[in-house]
Amino acid sequence: MTDVEPGSGGRPSADVSVRIGWADDAPSIAEVQVRAWRRQYDGVLPAALLEQLDPMQLAGAWHASLNRPQDARNRVLVALERSAVRGFAVTGPSADPDSDPVADGEVAELTVDPDQTRLGHGSRLMQACADTLRADGFSRATMWLTVDDDARRAFLTGAGWAPDGAHRELDLHGDGSVRVKQVRLHTDLRVADPPGG
Repeated sequence: MTDVEPGSGGRPSADVSVRIGWADDAPSIAEVQVRAWRRQYDGVLPAALLEQLDPMQLAGAWHASLNRPQDARNRVLVALERSAVRGFAVTGPSADPDSDPVADGEVAELTVDPDQTRLGHGSRLMQACADTLRADGFSRATMWLTVDDDARRAFLTGAGWAPDGAHRELDLHGDGSVRVKQVRLHTDLRVADPPGG
C-alpha cells in the first residue's frame, strides 16, 4: 500500500528517512557535498577552489571518518529518499574554546543536495541532529554559519535557534587571501517539563 500525504493532491509520498551514515555512503555523501558547496559558497570562496573539490578524494576522507570517528559521540546522519542520499549532517562535541565539551554539542555540517531542497530533507536532518545530540547527553547545540547566509539563518531561527553573540573569521589558506566571517547560533536541547509535571 502506498502512503498519500495530506495536501499532496493524492500523489504518493516519497519513502524518506534519516539514519546514521555507513562507510558505504561515503561516495554519495561526497557527491552531495561537492554539489552543495559549489552552489552555497559561490561568490564566497574563489571559483578555482570550488572547482578543485574532488568527490573521489572527499569520499576517501568520509570513508575513514565513518569507519573510525575521533570521538564516540561523532555522528554522520544521512537523509534518504528510498536509498538515495539527499543530504547529510555531522554532529559531535563542540570544539569551540568557550564551550563545555560535555554539555555543548555541535552541528558541524548540515548539507542538502541543492537539487533536492524544500522537500523536507533539511528539516528531517535538523530534527535528527537534535535527537542524536540529546541522546548523546548534550543539553545545548551550536552551529556556525556564514554571516550572509540569510536562507540558512531563517531556517534555523524558524526551528528555534538564535544567535548567541559569538562570531569568528576563518582564514582558509592561512595567508589572509580567503577569509570567511561566521556567526554562531545555538538552541537548548533540554526537553521542557510537561505542564503540571
